[in-house]
Amino acid sequence: MKEYNKLFKKEITEDGSVTFYSEEFDENFHSKYGAKKESEITYIQGCKIVEKLQSKSSVKILDVCFGLGYNAASALEIYQKIKPSSHLEIIALEIDEDVIQQTINHNLLSFWSQETKEVLTFLAEHKTFINQSYSLQLIIDDARISLEKLVNQKYQFDAIFLDPFSPPKCPQLWTVEFFGLLSKCLANDGIIATYSCAAAVRKAMQLNGLNIASNEAVGGRAPGTIASFYPLPPLSLKELEQLETKASVPYRDTDLRGRAPSILKQRENEQKNSSLESTGKWKKRWSKSNKVY
Repeated sequence: MKEYNKLFKKEITEDGSVTFYSEEFDENFHSKYGAKKESEITYIQGCKIVEKLQSKSSVKILDVCFGLGYNAASALEIYQKIKPSSHLEIIALEIDEDVIQQTINHNLLSFWSQETKEVLTFLAEHKTFINQSYSLQLIIDDARISLEKLVNQKYQFDAIFLDPFSPPKCPQLWTVEFFGLLSKCLANDGIIATYSCAAAVRKAMQLNGLNIASNEAVGGRAPGTIASFYPLPPLSLKELEQLETKASVPYRDTDLRGRAPSILKQRENEQKNSSLESTGKWKKRWSKSNKVY
């Protein structure tokens, strides 16, 4: 039996699907409101995967932080359901191979079809899967390094699923520079979707020329974010004003090799020296207001 570098604790979410808890990051891999639901709402709906499969001859998806494989699984399920004539290509980035291996060993893919389960099981072992309808590639490395290579290969993705641990836990994948790489490999009509609505994340997107909008919320969670080069529905006044507070000071990683503590410290120093409105003042002002969020 394979020995793992770390073991993940199973957590049942509100839709009945199971996720893992990471001791390293002190976070679950998915929303407590539903792991499967999050993959379907935040990423499949957020990136308009159904519409893209029905209107394009080829759809390319970049899955950043593959994790348990649920986002890719949901994309495969949609493909199998609507049976489009388009070809689907998924490139998944993940740094910890143990996650998907333990997902398979714990039979957590049982929430998806047998076909999807077999595809992802094969992918976990061989790192590639190809048939006439779709292809998948799993790259095990630091996502920053993998993404640099994809940019150099001139990849253009129709959808990007951005699903790292939260910015305070994994800031290196939420920086201005990382979004710079993402924007370079995003197609003109492509969409980036994420669960995060952090002002620092949204500001980093804007600094790379992306338009932003709120993504649909999952359960009681705050709405996520979608980003694209084309116009999107406007943010609320409250959200717009938050982007002018110290909370919007973005994470930076100039050489794309920084470690989390140094990235966090640099942002903390920038916030201290910033003349922007404090986040506390913004929150207090809105708590007294009867304006609609």
